[in-house]
Amino acid sequence: MDRLSDKTLLEAYNKAKKLQLDEKFIELIKKELEKRAITFE
Repeated sequence: MDRLSDKTLLEAYNKAKKLQLDEKFIELIKKELEKRAITFE
């Protein structure tokens, strides 16, 4: 996930939530956002 920009990662998170994708996938993105100290939700 290091190759994704912060903006792209946040967009992926929002899209995954909107599309109600697998919760494990959303959790993976969420952990990366937290690691980067990016505010979300």
